[in-house]
Amino acid sequence: MAKEAKYIAKNVEDKWYSYWMQHNYFHSEVDDREPYTIVIPPPNVTGVLHMGHMLNNTIQDVLIRRARLKGFNACWVPGTDHASIATEAKVVARLKEQGIDKADLTREEFLKHAWDWTEEYGGVILDQLKKLGASCDWERTKFTLDPNMSQQVIKSFVDLYNKGLIYRGYRMVNWDPEAKTTLSDEEVNHVEQQGNLYFIEYKIEGSSEKLTIATTRPETIFGDTAICINPNDERFTHLKGKKAIVPICNRVIPIIEDEYVDVEFGTGCLKVTPAHDENDKVLGDKHKLEVIDIFNDDASLNSFGLHYEGKDRFVVRKEVTKELEELGMLLKIEQHLNKVGTSERTKAVIEPRLSDQWFLKMEDLVKPAIKAVLEDGDVALHPKKFENTYRHWMTNIRDWNISRQLWWGQQIPAYFYGDGKEDFVVAETLEQAVLLAKEKTGKSDLKAEDLNQDPDALDTWFSSWLWPMSVFDGLNNPDNEEFNYYYPTNDLVTGPDILFFWVARMVIAGYEYTDQRPFKNVYLTGLVRDKQRRKMSKSLGNSPDALKLIDDYSADGVRVGLLLSAPAGNDLMFDEALCQQGKGFSNKVWNAFRLTQSWEQDASIPQPEASALAIEWYRSKLQQTLVEIEDHYSKYRISDALMGTYKLIWDDFCGWLLEIVKPAYQAPIDTKTYNEIIALFEDNLRILHPFMPFLTEELWHLIADRTPEEALIVNNWPVTEPINETLLSNFDFAAAIVSGVRTIRKDKNIAFKDTIEMMVLNQENAGSEFDSVIKKLGNISVINTVESAVEGALTFRVKSNEYFIPMEGAINVEEEIAKLEEELKYTKGFLRSVQGKLKNEKFVNGAPAQVVANEKKKEADALAKLETIEASLKSLK
Repeated sequence: MAKEAKYIAKNVEDKWYSYWMQHNYFHSEVDDREPYTIVIPPPNVTGVLHMGHMLNNTIQDVLIRRARLKGFNACWVPGTDHASIATEAKVVARLKEQGIDKADLTREEFLKHAWDWTEEYGGVILDQLKKLGASCDWERTKFTLDPNMSQQVIKSFVDLYNKGLIYRGYRMVNWDPEAKTTLSDEEVNHVEQQGNLYFIEYKIEGSSEKLTIATTRPETIFGDTAICINPNDERFTHLKGKKAIVPICNRVIPIIEDEYVDVEFGTGCLKVTPAHDENDKVLGDKHKLEVIDIFNDDASLNSFGLHYEGKDRFVVRKEVTKELEELGMLLKIEQHLNKVGTSERTKAVIEPRLSDQWFLKMEDLVKPAIKAVLEDGDVALHPKKFENTYRHWMTNIRDWNISRQLWWGQQIPAYFYGDGKEDFVVAETLEQAVLLAKEKTGKSDLKAEDLNQDPDALDTWFSSWLWPMSVFDGLNNPDNEEFNYYYPTNDLVTGPDILFFWVARMVIAGYEYTDQRPFKNVYLTGLVRDKQRRKMSKSLGNSPDALKLIDDYSADGVRVGLLLSAPAGNDLMFDEALCQQGKGFSNKVWNAFRLTQSWEQDASIPQPEASALAIEWYRSKLQQTLVEIEDHYSKYRISDALMGTYKLIWDDFCGWLLEIVKPAYQAPIDTKTYNEIIALFEDNLRILHPFMPFLTEELWHLIADRTPEEALIVNNWPVTEPINETLLSNFDFAAAIVSGVRTIRKDKNIAFKDTIEMMVLNQENAGSEFDSVIKKLGNISVINTVESAVEGALTFRVKSNEYFIPMEGAINVEEEIAKLEEELKYTKGFLRSVQGKLKNEKFVNGAPAQVVANEKKKEADALAKLETIEASLKSLK
């Protein structure tokens, strides 16, 4: 028996997780069962558990545990992502603390530091997930930089290059000066910021004339190579064919004409800086302008910045502004709201920069992925509303910049054998590259040391877009048994913030390499926010310590708290009180079991009619709930599935069934009822197990000694049986009667130990099927039918039926009259006060409509209450 008055989670969580691991319940092998597969969204290898992980992985664990109970061969593949930008930044920062500059290290030396960091901090998050109860197949744990995983990434690159889909181009890219790497368009967040518009004067060569340009970035004047005017702008006809002089650096630049210039914006004269603005680059190419890159890779100015060389761009902005002002060339500054691109990872302001990069052509690759989600429904997004986001991304897609100026990641398998831009080969290995280079150059004496591999690494997403396939070695060996058994996977649970970064790209890769979807369903959770709707973050200090929550409220309590907060696809307003509610639910279930174990059994006692009826009712109630939660699961309304289970156990099992069947104080219970109650309790544990695995496994083994094969984790979901709708309806009617009796007992201070009689005016023609239950729960000695209202009785209604409880012997009439007369006096005084307000025209005409409406409702309620009190007094007198 459970001896503790409260459920003590610390006593059981480690015990049962170790037991599950010891008996290898989480591990899956190919067999003849239908597979159910989930791949974890791999967290950063050096990350720690936060609220988003907690929610996401709780949902995955609910789905995987339910699938096991339903007889599927459940396989949940865990793993971590190398997170090139984030991890490299942490390693660089640690080296800096040690007085080491990355620039002073070779690639091999840096990677040794990175691997040391990964081995020191990596995998912590996976151990933390175990505390939450995550039942991943830990034997299958993958890391995106595992040799086998990297091999598949390289194979994919080579394959796409050979198909003509990957190319190397000199393009304007998004440069993150903090991470010192390029970013794809999708990794740039455009944030509205209040900035300035600077009006700067340029002299016209060989003339006293001047022109004015307006720019948000005065520091970029050092890269100006033209001034552009609209040929149709009559204001500047006199400038055609002339040249301007750039302030400070005194570079002479042409004045060109192009209809691209918006005559309404700024001054109508546009400074053209081809190296640092995408639109300017287009103009520069069209007019064959010089391209001058003025920035170093950390966004400080280089030698083109003259005396500002080595200074940060934002420092230079202030200092240039001051110098222009001193030169009389800064006419004015106006405030200007504009969108600024920032790095999704480092939050640094992005610098447009020209660079040789590797790109993946997306136009044709996306077509099957668009069709699968938006036309055929082969991949379903839950909630469906995210289809619009998916459509926006996929129909406005641009070529994907897949190269990063980093060392931590898969090195691009391009090998250069000369100085020309096309002097390279692409191969999976250096040996293959040598053979290809010999073939391409005709040089039979070419050696490995003659080749230089591209130093850049591939975008992290270029490895994780293969995740559902690569974890089963699907690219190295597409015919392997495991890949063809577990893939395509079933469900993916992730956040909407990576719908394009990861989800859409996995769909693209799935169709490209297997002509199949990578998963059937994508459940997009909301973002975890605090009660003030703010996104949780370390900087705001509003993100709870995940492990402390588990310590305070138990793993099961936190799982329930998170899911109670999480309506499908909407942001989660996390409230720690819901974890307390989850912990309270644990104690409720625990104490329900303790109650059953406190009963002494007697096989000689026949089963009471009320118990037999209640058990038959609960069986149908359980079946009705099974149907409801099955519907919720099918629609990924996991929170609703939990709430249905919660209400069944708290309200119906604990609140009604146990109250009906429990024996009188110190009396035994009949064995038949006891056994049936325990069987129903076991069914409750089965459907509760996905949500609260630790508590349910503990109670499962306290009920009876179980072999490892009989553990709850590998037991069976309750069997579906017919539902007796009539029985359910009749019970609801009986429950309303019991509630009416209880209300009268409470209001009139009639002790439950005092037996009462009840009469019914049965205008509903209700049956007497549940009279035994009503008698027991209301402590009623007899229920008689009457033909008319009973005078001098306490009364309540259920539908059109009226129920009467004689007052004689039930209450002290004189005390009740005194109580009612006092209440009558108070209510009349309250009514006078309200009516006084409503008679005041100034109040009625001047107060808000809602306030007046509230007062009118108070008046109506008071009048109704007076009528009830006066009727009760009349009856008593």
